[in-house]
Amino acid sequence: MINTDTESQFSATLRRPLESESDAPWAFVILPKNASKKLPRRGRTTVEGTINDYAFRATLEPDGQLSHWLKISDPLIKAAGAQIGDTVAFNIMSVEQEPEPDVPSELDAALMGSPQARAVWDDTTTIARLDWIHWISSAKQAKTRTKRVSDACDMLASGKQRVCCFDPSGYYSKALSAPKAAA
Repeated sequence: MINTDTESQFSATLRRPLESESDAPWAFVILPKNASKKLPRRGRTTVEGTINDYAFRATLEPDGQLSHWLKISDPLIKAAGAQIGDTVAFNIMSVEQEPEPDVPSELDAALMGSPQARAVWDDTTTIARLDWIHWISSAKQAKTRTKRVSDACDMLASGKQRVCCFDPSGYYSKALSAPKAAA
């Protein structure tokens, strides 16, 4: 189900990232600010829509500038009849209810080892779980990620349902940003 109040139509150029964590090609676009403002949150947000009239569903990432960016896989680029560097037409809107996020394996294992943390986790909202996962996965170093998993379990076990001190938009901490585009 989708939320038509958040619908936006715009054109954007598919950009190649300067750096990539994998060999698989992909592109990205940064949403125009007016499209992003219609969305229900500045953090991760799931949308449905079309790229050149080809339907897709994806989770937008915050860009640290109170907007969002979208990672577009090579198969989606091809299905939309586009190439990196092309300007394509988008029509997007947020989903009515965020889908349940995939729990990283190390967090899932830690929650299995802490019944108190698991109980609070299960009692939180989908958006709260999405923020916990985003806080953990946004760590740049493995050591920090491991510490955040441990800290999350401790906080959850103590009854804390929302992660503290984490700005899911990246605006205030500048911890999150869109990829840099290749020339």
